Amino acid sequence: MKEKKQGLFSKIKNFFIDCKIELKKIVWPTQKTVWKNTGIVLALIFVVGVFVALLDTGFLGLLRMVMAVSTNTN
Repeated sequence: MKEKKQGLFSKIKNFFIDCKIELKKIVWPTQKTVWKNTGIVLALIFVVGVFVALLDTGFLGLLRMVMAVSTNTN
């Protein structure tokens, strides 16, 4: 069976109709869930930030030790 060719405006109209149908299927989170997830994200950002700061401090100390050894050998 052959399908009838659709015009450009018909395709655009169908696209927006499909979008509306899909948006109705979305289950939006509650405000409590959003705040809980936001807290988790902020806590993880803090933990990762502290971890990176500790790594940075450790590598900086290691670099200073290497630089001190290299300048003392001259």
